[in-house]
Amino acid sequence: MIDSINRMAAMTARYYYLLRSSWLRLAELIFWPAMQMLVWGFLYTYLYDSKSSMASTGGMLLGAVLLWDVLFRGQLGFSFTFLEEIWSRNLANLMMSPLQPAELAASLMAMSLLRLLIGTLPVTLLAFVLFGFNIYGLGFPLLGFFINLVLTGWAIGLVVSGMIIRQGLGAESLAYSVMILVLPLCCVYYPVWVLPLWLQPAAWSLTPTYVFEGMRAILIDGVFRADLMVECLALNLVYLAVAFTTFMLLLRSARHKGVLLTMGE
Repeated sequence: MIDSINRMAAMTARYYYLLRSSWLRLAELIFWPAMQMLVWGFLYTYLYDSKSSMASTGGMLLGAVLLWDVLFRGQLGFSFTFLEEIWSRNLANLMMSPLQPAELAASLMAMSLLRLLIGTLPVTLLAFVLFGFNIYGLGFPLLGFFINLVLTGWAIGLVVSGMIIRQGLGAESLAYSVMILVLPLCCVYYPVWVLPLWLQPAAWSLTPTYVFEGMRAILIDGVFRADLMVECLALNLVYLAVAFTTFMLLLRSARHKGVLLTMGE
């Protein structure tokens, strides 16, 4: 047990030192969320100042942008940290070491969380200073939203990493594009009832939908839907188990096919 914790700590430290070694990597973590916040923030300012019937949607848009970024950056941080091993051709070395796949996954999760906090916290302050929107005003439910979105990002990151292991860098684009594929069904900027009836069950099968519906319930009705968060957490635990199983199966297949030794070439 102690050895396992030491290996996970060593891997997390490796990723941390790699991140810290380049100010450009650190700047990139903040740059994209900040640019997105500025664009949507100025739209919020326009809606608010216009005194139109749409003005009340501005706060929901900013809240949705911030929470979506938690999900997107959580998955991206996981996948990008893993891709660092591919690009440096170090994956085969790790697989031949005493490091277990679960320990590798745990260190990727820890680094994903660190990258997420570095990129997100300054942007929440930027939203407050420039636009007067305080995401922390959501209170304790914000923690539930954050945890569920991070768990979803990790589950998707595990599957994407497994696909990259099995298919090689030809599947690298999944790290950038997979979240965009599910964006329309996650109901980030609109409620579930907007979707056609036949698409609504698909939306409810995705855990982010519960988070964004919960956010709207607080901002519009002032009600915290604990039932949505509990259902979301239960789904996330199932998806994490399925994702890790998928990761292990794809890793086993890659080992059988001998593709680990040529990974990154």
